[in-house]
Amino acid sequence: MNLQLTLTSLLFFTSAIAETFDSNPKFPCQPPQHSSYPFCNVSLSTTKRALSLVSLLTLPEKIGQLSNTAASVPRLGIPPYEWWSESLHGLADNGPGVSFNGSISSATSFPQVIVSAAAFNRTLWRGIGSAVAVEGRAMYNGGQAGLTYWAPNINVFRDPRWGRGQETPGEDPKVVSEYGVEFVRGFQEVKKTNVLKSSLGHDGHDDDDDDDDGEGKLMLSACCKHFTAYDLEKWGNFTRYDFNAVVTEQDMEDTYQPPFQSCIEDGKASCLMCSYNAVNGVPACARQDLLQKARVDWGFKGYITSDCDAVATIFDYQGYTNSAEEAVADAIKAGVDINCGTYMVRHTQAAIDKGKVSEEQIDRALLNLFAVQLRLGLFDGNPKQGRYAKLGANDICSSSHRELALEAARQGIVLLKNDHKLLPLKKRHVSSLAIIGPMANNISSMGGTYTGKPCQRKTLFTELLEYVKKTSYASGCSDVACDSPAGFKEAVAVTKGADFVIVVAGLDLTQETEDKDRVSLSLPEKQRDLVTSIAAASKKPVILVLTGGGPVDVTFAKTDPRIGSIVWIGYPGETGGRALAEILFGDFNPGGRLPMTWYPQSFSEVAMSDMHMRADLARGYPGRTYRFYTGPEVYKFGTGLSYTEFDYEILSAPTRLGLSEVIPQDSSHKKLLLQKGKGELRYLQLNDLAVDSCESLRFNVRFSVRNTGEMDGSHVLMLYSRMPKVLSGVPERQLIGFERVHVRSSEMVEAEFVIDPCKHLSVANDVGKRVIPLGVHDLVLGDLQHSLSLEF
Repeated sequence: MNLQLTLTSLLFFTSAIAETFDSNPKFPCQPPQHSSYPFCNVSLSTTKRALSLVSLLTLPEKIGQLSNTAASVPRLGIPPYEWWSESLHGLADNGPGVSFNGSISSATSFPQVIVSAAAFNRTLWRGIGSAVAVEGRAMYNGGQAGLTYWAPNINVFRDPRWGRGQETPGEDPKVVSEYGVEFVRGFQEVKKTNVLKSSLGHDGHDDDDDDDDGEGKLMLSACCKHFTAYDLEKWGNFTRYDFNAVVTEQDMEDTYQPPFQSCIEDGKASCLMCSYNAVNGVPACARQDLLQKARVDWGFKGYITSDCDAVATIFDYQGYTNSAEEAVADAIKAGVDINCGTYMVRHTQAAIDKGKVSEEQIDRALLNLFAVQLRLGLFDGNPKQGRYAKLGANDICSSSHRELALEAARQGIVLLKNDHKLLPLKKRHVSSLAIIGPMANNISSMGGTYTGKPCQRKTLFTELLEYVKKTSYASGCSDVACDSPAGFKEAVAVTKGADFVIVVAGLDLTQETEDKDRVSLSLPEKQRDLVTSIAAASKKPVILVLTGGGPVDVTFAKTDPRIGSIVWIGYPGETGGRALAEILFGDFNPGGRLPMTWYPQSFSEVAMSDMHMRADLARGYPGRTYRFYTGPEVYKFGTGLSYTEFDYEILSAPTRLGLSEVIPQDSSHKKLLLQKGKGELRYLQLNDLAVDSCESLRFNVRFSVRNTGEMDGSHVLMLYSRMPKVLSGVPERQLIGFERVHVRSSEMVEAEFVIDPCKHLSVANDVGKRVIPLGVHDLVLGDLQHSLSLEF
């Protein structure tokens, strides 16, 4: 997130940290001298309090609030405030808002987002958000964290080489959207339900406990980032600071924007972060049309922050304006309220003096900022006497949070291959074990990016020792880059002495991370040689464990009979070793599914800078993600095996849906549609439908799931639609429903999807308008297919 900050910025951060991290932090509205201001009056509305506060500030004091390190206002008793804290999958000290240099020295490290996404469990996602929030408030009470966090990352994982794809919930806009909603809901307000208990099996998705309408109190503030079409770090001649993402209206409507719209409309997020890149020639933080769309059309109630020094990039990197003052003015007028960094602090006064921006526009930004702080209770007096005052060190790294982290890793790990039922291993039949690979005994990268200080530090090797005391380890390579075979000999020797062998290969943060995209989709350097050498030396087929957030081309392992099983663990967090051991030895039945397509190495020939989602065979462009990709796959989106078998049966679903009744009778367009005749009408535009008609079109698909195997297990149901190709750019298939259910051996459960045709059976046309294709839509669940005719 952080561009190389100026010396001035660093000085700001240093002074703020010194003042912020105090076991008895200062707070506004301290009695008796500073508690009588109207903005301290809790009986007044948030708006009135914010207006009062802004009215009391001088212009220099106002400008001092436009940095993530907001300046103090001593005469009003307002201490400095640090807006920048990170909580992607647990509290992290990437930003200056969180420090582990105090009485609290660690926090629960949950699996990286891409792993939790692979669980396809909404309740689990909300539970993680809620648990992280509890630890965030506890850290705040201890003077070691702020109240505003810049997570989740809800950009779509468009390109498999993206270094930050690991931070996202994957490549499907629906999954990304729903993850964002659940995390934000859990993070901004803790629910009274037992989130751990409900996450263990059944999805438990509900809609009857939505958070407030966007104006109420917040436990913590979550931020949807990075708005928008941001998914390139450094590739070829492009960097995220100067990249211009050229995006069609069609792709913008049904791929890039839906997660942000959902995060705001349904999640009620209180922060939105604009990204570094330009979108169709205009820097994202200067796109007034997009930022105001969020406020006006989506009902956003919160503050908009730039990514760190993204306001500076408008002039310094992208040359969009002729001066720094113009860059600041463009950002503020577009709707940016705060700048991560000091660019606004340093240039806003000059921008006002030159008539580029007005004090009234600064006031608008401050109202948004103070409104969020007021909703967080920052001006309600001593936080140690407030709603969350009892949260403290005992609520961090608690047994329930660590168990939830373990459950997330269990549910997110994906079994990709299991020839001849090599797994699960039977403890009594394993006399000795070997684990090979540089990541096998390394804890440093288990969490991926934005990881803080985990509660525990146990490696894959140390956790396997709990199962098999005679477990040996050899790195094989000195590091994940694996540029030398010098360690192969030792690894082969260890292999020959073991009954069963596990090889850990894949990626770590030296290969993919913020500001670093991959060039290749193959395993790094000589890792493949290591895997094949171990497989050749092993007495039995080996188990290949893959780390990393991005896909790798392991076709060689998929087709090699000497490699019996392949397990993807991603970045599983602090409990990942335990989760892997439980799965390998059958104490937990895997049920995770890949949230992204795994492409062959040949895909690396596709320009990462090409933002088009749809395939264009005329120019040899294969498209992106399972929805539009037309080329070969190593593993499909949604791939995931289990130790048991599941059968489906559709119990009820409509075969026909009439749409003529949902178009207003007095609509001139309806007359035009009727004149066209049945044979010519190919689709209906959503804006042709009557108000509230989408709700009347909803229908249920009910089905049964039977576990026909000998082992209990949870299973992710994934319902897809295949639309009639009556217009250009229709997806190959589209996920319209998912749910994780737990089914005991030889038992059956029933489940139901509620399908909204306006959302689930629609697609964007080439001008970015949502339409419902008429004709036969196929609903696909596993091997089952059900035909539904949409008629006018």
